[in-house]
Amino acid sequence: MSDAKAAVSAAAAASEPATMERTKVLVVDDDERNLQAISVVLEEIAEIVCARSGEEALRFLLKDEFAVILLDVFMPGLDGYETAGFIRQREQSKRTPIIFLTAINKEDAHMLRGYDAGAVDYVFKPFDPVMLQSKVAVFVDLFEKTREIKHQAEIEQRLMEENLRAKSERLLAEQALRRSEERQEAILRSVPICFHSRDIDPPFGARFVSEAVERLTGFPPERLTEEPEFGLSRVHPDDLPRLTRALNGARETGSYTCEFRWRCADGSYRNFLDQGVLSTDEDGKPTEILGTLLDITERRQLEDQLMHSQRLDAIGKLTGGVAHDFNNLLAAILSGLGLLERRVPATEETTQIVQMIRHAAKQGTELINRMLAFSRRQRLKPDTVHLTHLGETMNGLVAPVLGGLVRLDWQVDESVWPAYVDTGQLELALLNLIFNARDAMPSGGTITVRGSNRTVEYDLEDLPAGDYAVLTVEDTGMGISPDLLAKVIEPFFTTKDVGKGTGLGLSTVYGFAKQSGGTLRIESVVDSGTAMHIWLPRSLQEPASPPITPKAEDKQWPRTGKESPVILLVDDSINLRELTAHVLRDNGFSVVSAGGGAEALSLLEREPQKFDLILTDFAMPLVSGLDVIRFARSLRADWPAIIISGYADAHAVADRPGDVMLLSKPFTDAALIESIQTALMKPAAAARASS
Repeated sequence: MSDAKAAVSAAAAASEPATMERTKVLVVDDDERNLQAISVVLEEIAEIVCARSGEEALRFLLKDEFAVILLDVFMPGLDGYETAGFIRQREQSKRTPIIFLTAINKEDAHMLRGYDAGAVDYVFKPFDPVMLQSKVAVFVDLFEKTREIKHQAEIEQRLMEENLRAKSERLLAEQALRRSEERQEAILRSVPICFHSRDIDPPFGARFVSEAVERLTGFPPERLTEEPEFGLSRVHPDDLPRLTRALNGARETGSYTCEFRWRCADGSYRNFLDQGVLSTDEDGKPTEILGTLLDITERRQLEDQLMHSQRLDAIGKLTGGVAHDFNNLLAAILSGLGLLERRVPATEETTQIVQMIRHAAKQGTELINRMLAFSRRQRLKPDTVHLTHLGETMNGLVAPVLGGLVRLDWQVDESVWPAYVDTGQLELALLNLIFNARDAMPSGGTITVRGSNRTVEYDLEDLPAGDYAVLTVEDTGMGISPDLLAKVIEPFFTTKDVGKGTGLGLSTVYGFAKQSGGTLRIESVVDSGTAMHIWLPRSLQEPASPPITPKAEDKQWPRTGKESPVILLVDDSINLRELTAHVLRDNGFSVVSAGGGAEALSLLEREPQKFDLILTDFAMPLVSGLDVIRFARSLRADWPAIIISGYADAHAVADRPGDVMLLSKPFTDAALIESIQTALMKPAAAARASS
């Protein structure tokens, strides 16, 4: 034991000078003089790293580890509290001690805010050098001792592992030697690999083939060894020239690799990877080719599925981003039209032009909604839906457009489980599928809608385990060829003639089903028909009661002694922000605008009593709309707030407080004012209820 301890000490002593670097302290202050003064005071204790802003400090924390962080409270950009919040959110820095530097704000409230942000102490300017040095020295000493203990533990662990490894290597070698033959035999039986040797000249007849070939192909080894031309005769015609070239090239290169399709005993083609080397005799003369045959069919299928999934995901992200930008543009157009109608004298011609522009903008909104459906960013309102009750609605919707040649047969009864889904979006999805089925039967036929219950025992690639209600829309039309099945759910892909389809129907159904927690599966046979299966998660709850419409008198906002409510409008889009501000002022509100989340936080902190409501965009750089609302609610718990968004990630929006309303872009002036009145009404209603 003493020898082991001595070895540990020696190893530690030998490695410490090389591995232990000087401890670092991060000082964050926008005043160069403070940085210089602190560096002089602390340079004997540790290496001082200076940052002149919160952003620069966060960049340093990505690269280095610090014993303690001295952080100025008030700085431009990110202040000390915000910087501390980001530091505590990061895994690598969340335990680093923070000492706040401040010249003011010695009140308990501000100090408690600092401690809530993660500070361990405060140092007030002008600071006492001895006190500052002693406080920092404590954390530096603790950091160095912790690092030293960790270093010693690593050395001891390494030595113990080496000792155990030395003792076990001999035993493992003996066991491996005894089991090698059994293991090799088991591997050969289990893996999808066949070993073979073949002639070096065409037709490269097989001399030896392992027994695994029968499991891979359905043919016994004797079939290949007794018929020299049998192996090449089963290769897919498109792959045969490539395989022949590879085998011929083995004479020159000494090896070959080739992937090809081979027709098995059941008539199906499977993908094989054939690899081999040239074997020579003692004189260096080529004698035969030795190789392995690996079945890679499943791997190729998974790769194809992965590529398809990645392509759809990339298209979905692109679609969602484009939709977000277009929603901002459409919102600005619609708001601008409303302002023009109110401020410019209207003639019959100008009214007609404005209506045409508004109609075009609304058509653009519908297109964006379809794009959002595919990218799974539309806002759903799921509830318990009894699918059998949709029959009457769907018959009423589609009967006028199916024509006399096509009939709808609704076969969904009470035995089908209720689904948890957005009813309106489900109806739109069914309409898309029914219209596609109608178009696939130009000579007429019957569209059958069936319902069934399915249970998935294990998580699948496109479905988690659980119970599902499945709606199937079947037709007896032209069908879809296998090479197009994987493409029909991509946006803007259509098999219809130019001008007869947007290519968004199936893509929106697929996006809606995936966002609802299910999927869309397609079965089709050319000239026989197609079946579209919408899988929807089963609901175990009863339908929710209809919402209670607020009374007219509740629509008035509470009076606060001001002439009109003051709204803090936060949006990084200048055009949309200005247009929205005009609409609000025209409707009697006072508006203060902020060009981003950081500016809004500054306004809220300086004048928290000024604003009656916060109206903020969701997606903004650095500080999002949710961050603004969370900060405001930390100052006043019932602060009325509304989030507006062109598209918002469903999980992020779900994290918003329950009383924060969500307004989708593009919105009408009436919807905007209605939302504001409702939001302003809630605190007053709550106060009346509590009294």
